Amino acid sequence: MTGAATPRGRRAGRATGPGAATRAGWLPYLVVVACIAFGLGWMWAGGAHAAKGGTLALAGAAYVAALARLVLPESRIGMLASRTRSIDVVTLAALGTGLLTAGLMLSMST
Repeated sequence: MTGAATPRGRRAGRATGPGAATRAGWLPYLVVVACIAFGLGWMWAGGAHAAKGGTLALAGAAYVAALARLVLPESRIGMLASRTRSIDVVTLAALGTGLLTAGLMLSMST
C-alpha cells in the first residue's frame, strides 16, 4: 500500500508540512494586491480629483511590499519574491519613491 497515513497527534485538516508555508506566503501578496486595488479604485472612482491620493496609495503599496520582502523569511513571502532579496527591496523601494514623487507633484486644483 503506497498511501500516506496521517501521523498520530496531528489533526487531519490542519495545514502542516511544505504546503502550509506556500499557503501562508499568499498573505503578504494579497495585502499588497489589496492596497493596489484600493489605490486604483480610488483613482478610477474619483477621476482627476483623486489622482494624487490614488498615486500616494500605490506608493504606499510599493513600500509595504518592499518592507514585507525585507523582513519576512523566504518561506513566508510567496509571490513577492522574484529575484534576490536585495534586488527586490531596492526595486520596490525605487518604484515607491517614484510614485511618491509623482503623487506629491500632482496639483490639487484639477
